Amino acid sequence: MFRTALRNVLAHKGRLLMTTLAVMLGTAFVAGTLVFTDTLGSALRSQNSKSYTDIAVTVSDREAVLRGYDHGSKAHTGPTLTEDTRKAVAALPGVADVRGVVSGFAGIADKKGALIGNGFSTTGTNYVPGADGTDPRYPLVEGRGPKNAGEIALDARTAEKGGYKVGDTVRVAVNGPVMELKLTGTLRTNDPRVVAGGSLAAFDSATAQQLYLSQGRFGELDVKAKPGTDDSALLAAVKQTVPHGNNLDTRTGRELADEQDRMIQQGTKGMSTALLVFAGIALFVGIFIIANTFTMLVAQRTKELALLRAIGASRKQITRSVKIEAALVGLTASVAGLVAGIGIAAGLQALLNGPLEANLPDGPLVIAPSTVIAALAVGVLVTLVAAWLPARRASRVAPVAAMSSAEQPATQKSLVVRNTIGLVFALAGAAGLAAGASSKEVKLVGAGAGALLIGVFVLTPLLSRPLIALFAPLLRGLYGTPGRLAKENAIRNPRRTAATASALTIGVTLITALTVVGASVNKAVDKATASDLKADFTVTMQNYSMLSPEVAAQIAKAPGVSAMSVERTVPVTTGGNSANGSHGADGSDGSDGPDGSDTEWLTAVDAATIDQLATVKVKEGAADALKQGKLLVSSGSSGRSRYKVGDTLAVTYPDGTKGSLTVGGVLESSTSLAGIVAPDAVVGPHAVPGTGPNRVLVKGTDGPTEKLKQALRDATGGNPLIAVKGEKDIKAENRQIVTSILNMMYGLLGMSVVIAVLGVVNTMAMSVFERRREIGMLRAIGLDRLGIRRMVRLESLLIALFGGLVGVVLGIVVAWAGLRTLADTFKGITTEVPPLQVLGFLLAAAVVGLLAALWPAHRAAKLDILGAIKSE
Repeated sequence: MFRTALRNVLAHKGRLLMTTLAVMLGTAFVAGTLVFTDTLGSALRSQNSKSYTDIAVTVSDREAVLRGYDHGSKAHTGPTLTEDTRKAVAALPGVADVRGVVSGFAGIADKKGALIGNGFSTTGTNYVPGADGTDPRYPLVEGRGPKNAGEIALDARTAEKGGYKVGDTVRVAVNGPVMELKLTGTLRTNDPRVVAGGSLAAFDSATAQQLYLSQGRFGELDVKAKPGTDDSALLAAVKQTVPHGNNLDTRTGRELADEQDRMIQQGTKGMSTALLVFAGIALFVGIFIIANTFTMLVAQRTKELALLRAIGASRKQITRSVKIEAALVGLTASVAGLVAGIGIAAGLQALLNGPLEANLPDGPLVIAPSTVIAALAVGVLVTLVAAWLPARRASRVAPVAAMSSAEQPATQKSLVVRNTIGLVFALAGAAGLAAGASSKEVKLVGAGAGALLIGVFVLTPLLSRPLIALFAPLLRGLYGTPGRLAKENAIRNPRRTAATASALTIGVTLITALTVVGASVNKAVDKATASDLKADFTVTMQNYSMLSPEVAAQIAKAPGVSAMSVERTVPVTTGGNSANGSHGADGSDGSDGPDGSDTEWLTAVDAATIDQLATVKVKEGAADALKQGKLLVSSGSSGRSRYKVGDTLAVTYPDGTKGSLTVGGVLESSTSLAGIVAPDAVVGPHAVPGTGPNRVLVKGTDGPTEKLKQALRDATGGNPLIAVKGEKDIKAENRQIVTSILNMMYGLLGMSVVIAVLGVVNTMAMSVFERRREIGMLRAIGLDRLGIRRMVRLESLLIALFGGLVGVVLGIVVAWAGLRTLADTFKGITTEVPPLQVLGFLLAAAVVGLLAALWPAHRAAKLDILGAIKSE
């Protein structure tokens, strides 16, 4: 039977080509993902290891590091790392050197004033020269490091992007006024934030301390040991030397490197998992193609299988023979897929480091044994699973079938069983979707969607006849006999049509669902922005840290400003509230410590002007509560608030001052004002000293004009890190985020669509081979080659449209249920079905059908009439 299986594979290698390609593409996706993520992880870990080669022990001040990157962090409460601390550690036996490090955000403007890089990766640090005048962390490319407050060094890529050369004046800002500094040199760095497209600005240590912390203070001390010094012993000595406090973290360089390695491993694992999900979708689509191919091969070999049964082959032997064929196909495709996957990983690495300028760390391709085993196992297993039902059908061919060349039709019992199972799954899935949408339970919606998809796939043969029949009048009217024949051929074998269409349905379902969700989220955010935000412009930091304290006063003096309000987030510690007890921000106990205290976040605004800049709708209590010095609390999407009017909160402010705040009203749900809203005049003076607001809302005398926008930019000194956004900018930014996510999803789903196209090609090609005699008879009675080509193309078009139509409907239903779970996140979200895009998907399905039929149609038209008629 093994020789029989091998002979059958070789005899039908042309008909198995598309199946092999489908398995190969899916396996290549899996192998490419594993090789790429393993390679990236290895390179990142190697780079990380180099970063800690000269660090024996590191002491980090968590609060100082946080403050360097977020000027709105809480006031410092623990011991600090000072120059005296650095000198004390440097005096320890076995210490060769101690480097004091300061870091935070720093925005670099190009020569047009625009920010280089993105706000979250604009890194600033101190340049610490050694005895040779260079900092080993940042090798010089050109020039020298900065020595005083008027100088700066940049990483070479940022300098190149900005068009800067050594000696030029560079405009730099943190969260305050823009500084104009002389560029003294360019550097190299392996900081992952910079490598990923950010920027690095290096100041002298005194300037960095002044910008990020305070004079003489460091965020981190990196200790270099003398040769032969034991790191563990040095760690113990350093711990005894530095001040004791919960904010100080002392570890060996090896421990820190190991922690970074674990973070890298988790990150690459998360990336790998996400990509493998889409690889799984592609392989799932491939299952339909494989099953369809083997089903058709079994049907075409009915006489051969019956003869084998007649001469003594058992059912098990027939089943085993088909499974061996599947295993050989799967193994061949998997090996090819593994090779292709390695090529994809290498190409992706070159693409990211080349045209896309991602600048990922270089390293050799990592082809782990587990990757090879996984790729081969997945390909073979998927092929065997897909061929299981065809193998069972093959074993049921009766010996008497050797006297007939006709395909054995499905029994009535099997059809009833199939439709019953499909109906049960579909109803259960619909019930799950409805229940999940009602309870806003994501897992229930996911389970319901899965059950519904399975049910519809099982019912697809039953659905194919009525849905395809909808197009019959149009086809007859436009194409006459070829159109009528195409319709009859499409519904002749519903199972085959269903399997072919289902592969396309999966891709269309997912793409439609993503598109509807994206359109709905965009519409909800746009509506909320328009209705809840009255301000003409908002002024924020591009990295969403806090603005400098003087920004509000600068904006107030800008020409054309009629009203403005700061909006700052202030953390307070509460000891409970007099009426309701203590609650966390999420409605839980929110306990932060053993004393049972809670942390609440207050949104502080200007009470006198906020109603001109944001929608303030009070459903309970006093509308002017803020002007009375009281709180307004948001009711949230549930329509309820944790606090009632009259409740009193005993609070401790960030500066340590104690006070009490009274709830004066309950707000309706809003996107611009949420949580607990307080008057800035009451809580602002108790914020962390030296910090400013999160954003400033501005209303213009003449509305949102470009003149006012420029005036606000000028008032803030043209700081490249400060963004001035109007309603259109906010909407465009939100849409860009959604669009970027959708485009990435579309790209990852592209492989499954390609495999679905291969399935249509495969089905049509094998169908042409199966109907050679029929096509020959049609030619003999007068149907010309154009009519044959048109018949095959229209049949393929009908199958593709059927799959696309089912996919669109399923996608909309699944998206509706999924959107209901987002009702708490997006105010007033509704299901928005973009008609042009949905029609575009159907049109794309039609194009897929027509393109997939080009080769089979050409092949059918070229058949020799007499040879086709004589064929069996």
